Amino acid sequence: MKIVDTNILGLKILEPRIFEDIRGKFTKTFTNDFFIEHGLDIHIKETYYSISHKDVIRGMHFQTPPYDHIKLVYVPAGTIIDVVVDIRKNSPTYGKYFSTKLSSDNGKVLIIPKGLAHGFKSLEDNTNVTYMQTTCYAPHNDSGVRYDSFGFDWDCTNPKLSDRDQSFSTLSEFKTPFNFGDIK
Repeated sequence: MKIVDTNILGLKILEPRIFEDIRGKFTKTFTNDFFIEHGLDIHIKETYYSISHKDVIRGMHFQTPPYDHIKLVYVPAGTIIDVVVDIRKNSPTYGKYFSTKLSSDNGKVLIIPKGLAHGFKSLEDNTNVTYMQTTCYAPHNDSGVRYDSFGFDWDCTNPKLSDRDQSFSTLSEFKTPFNFGDIK
């Protein structure tokens, strides 16, 4: 396994080894000892997945304190463009975004720290996105910012979005509860 830093402090990409033979593929997406060895003391509390059609955009989601969480995201089937935007007040990269392709072929795992909004666009039908989080779902703390409010080009003329995702505030309207220096 290899951990790669991104242009947003704390946002990392895990590049696991992919073992392939005549049966198919095997990929380890999480191992506690490796994470601790690399300063990532992550205690997973909840895991879930979504299955999306092509051109579905989900996001930009996060949970507010005290139910904010670290999130690990990977794609066991299909391909997405994964997008993360920094919403931490006083962060040197506040309002900046990072995007990368996650797929069953590359096996990458995105390690998203607290205070970042997360979303993705599915590039093919039946794409499975798996999420591992350090807190459980808290409906009153579940929030987001509009997917089209921070300058990212989704390269999609007719995206499929939920009513909820379309109703979020823009990044410029959003009053962030996250402070860069306070998040651990």
